[in-house]
Amino acid sequence: MSEAPSFWWSQHSVVAWALAPLSFAYGGFTGWRMGNKPGAVSKVPVLCIGNFIAGGAGKTPTALALARAAKKSGMKPGFLTRGYGGGISHATMVDVKKHNSHDVGDEPLLLAARFPTAVSPDRPRGARLLEENGVNFIIMDDGFQNPSLHKDYSLVVVDARRGIGNGFAMPGGPLRANLGPQLALASAVLVIGRATGADAVIRAAARRAKPVYEAAIKPLKPRSWKGREVFAFAGIADPDKFIVSLEQTGAIVKASRKFGDHHSLTPDEVDEITYLASTKQLEVVTTSKDAARLKGLGRSHERLLKMVKVFDIDLVFENPQIPARIIEETIRRAKSFRLGL
Repeated sequence: MSEAPSFWWSQHSVVAWALAPLSFAYGGFTGWRMGNKPGAVSKVPVLCIGNFIAGGAGKTPTALALARAAKKSGMKPGFLTRGYGGGISHATMVDVKKHNSHDVGDEPLLLAARFPTAVSPDRPRGARLLEENGVNFIIMDDGFQNPSLHKDYSLVVVDARRGIGNGFAMPGGPLRANLGPQLALASAVLVIGRATGADAVIRAAARRAKPVYEAAIKPLKPRSWKGREVFAFAGIADPDKFIVSLEQTGAIVKASRKFGDHHSLTPDEVDEITYLASTKQLEVVTTSKDAARLKGLGRSHERLLKMVKVFDIDLVFENPQIPARIIEETIRRAKSFRLGL
């Protein structure tokens, strides 16, 4: 879903309550499906970075932070993702020089620029492909609700501002399955940001004795943005959050355009952004995902790509020792599970 309905985030929506029977049925079925025995077990440890809801919550920066921790521990990490928005339907190693977002999706391009990355709707096949390419520690970017591949550790990411919305499963709310079955399969919860939207999840996790970690998204080189007049655009799950983060660095957002998650700009939209930024003499700023979606899509997109400045971010854990602990625990669980097979 490229753009979440506004009633998903309202606690008193008549529409959400009208859809409650469908939400109950869908949430119950997907929760039951999640509990099915995995169809395959990878030869190497598998760490899954997921979320409870449809849409973004910070999975990709979390996955990158943990990949760096895995590499620091001596592992050879690689990413496994479905490749949302891409047209390739078979297991494929992403080549940033060859593929574009229409081939493999935007997030895989970001991941593949740093570590080996496989896109595959068939998760077990994608895992085997990574193994064949020398990866000995797999990080799944999403796939928490998919039972086809055994996960040794599942870290579920929650945005502190949005939380789980109204608490309904789709279509009445943003949950991909009822919260109870999802929490039962989570190894730990990571809350990103400082707000109260995730309080309900934190309380539910505490009742199940699930560890809750905290982290924050922080811009790289924030001082470099101070005083710069910019035209900001983003097609992510929460474009307002991107604009607020940009303004908090001292950047002056003179104009902006917001699109749905994973939105691929049309030639007309590209021309509009290019024209307005040029006539107003503004720097064009976007997210790393949006910049990735511009690559290899034609002359006008490439022209915009040359103009844009990427607002780079990083995920910082409140306790800097947590990433290493997660890697160690994933490896420990993997050894224990495979010895018991």
